[in-house]
Amino acid sequence: MCIFAEDFVTQMKKVLITGAGGFIGSFLVDEALSLNFDVWAGVRATSSREFLQDDRIHFVDLAFSDTEKLRNQLLECKQKFGGWDYIIHNLGATKVAKLSDFNLINFEFTKNFVEALIACNMIPRQFIYMSSLSVCGPFDEKGTSAINETFVPSPNTAYGVSKRQTEIFLESLSDFPYVILRPTGVYGPREKDYFLMIKTIKSGFDLSVGFAPQYLTFIYVKDLARIAFLVIEHQIVRRNYFISDGETYLAKDFLAYSRKYLPKKLVVSVKIPLLLVRILSLIIESLATLNGKISTLNSDKYKIMKQRNWKCDITPLQHDLHFEAQYNLAKGLEESIDWYKQNNWI
Repeated sequence: MCIFAEDFVTQMKKVLITGAGGFIGSFLVDEALSLNFDVWAGVRATSSREFLQDDRIHFVDLAFSDTEKLRNQLLECKQKFGGWDYIIHNLGATKVAKLSDFNLINFEFTKNFVEALIACNMIPRQFIYMSSLSVCGPFDEKGTSAINETFVPSPNTAYGVSKRQTEIFLESLSDFPYVILRPTGVYGPREKDYFLMIKTIKSGFDLSVGFAPQYLTFIYVKDLARIAFLVIEHQIVRRNYFISDGETYLAKDFLAYSRKYLPKKLVVSVKIPLLLVRILSLIIESLATLNGKISTLNSDKYKIMKQRNWKCDITPLQHDLHFEAQYNLAKGLEESIDWYKQNNWI
């Protein structure tokens, strides 16, 4: 746990965490509470509060789609308690029924929010935006070098484009105190996508896509939450960071650790050709769109699975924040699988 300077200890600071009802958001709330922040959780009225049960949490349902209502809500917050010292904007969509919804939720809603904060004179000390490594798109697919700060992002997914568009907007604002976090694959208790992989392994199968090696990176959700508050502790502004645990893995590593902690002795490994995955993703996505549903396997997901190199340089993170991951993949999967067992997910 990071130790804050004296003014953080003597005076409780107010933090708003949007998207607090989601996987990452709930852990951001946990970390904020553990550091004695005065916590506002931004959640929709229809969102689950299963992991937001602490009585110290204040709740707010901001109308990101309605600019006039949003400004009135912010002014009401300003009048009641003065607004927030810090905002961690974790709101976003990773799966949508229509690809255009990525732009609406990930970009337009953020733009509306930031412009409302500026109009209401409620700019926080830091506005921490949860972006994604997907903003970069493919890089060095034939080699093994890590992406770094010199790389010019060129996203190839609708999700990545929407996140990058938001980054560009924040960077265009003069003197706005943004910090952009670009995590790689985030996993941990309560997470559902990597959980499906673990569940498949428990059933006796390991499915992987493509035959060329895929260099994978991960960040455990508790380490990611800790990073967000290290940014606050070190008073960083107008900076972008790639985020991983600093190690590189192969698919066989995820399989090996999962087998160990489930435990599962016999697992049949099946490699699926990329062409077949592409055809299946298009068919499944089309059927889901016709039925107004969200498809886990889609054209965006295919491009992510196709990408072979997910290495990223976290040297700036280590230098500026003195970050050292508390969880590597082995330790993180052990804790995650233990949680899934205790909560009867597996």
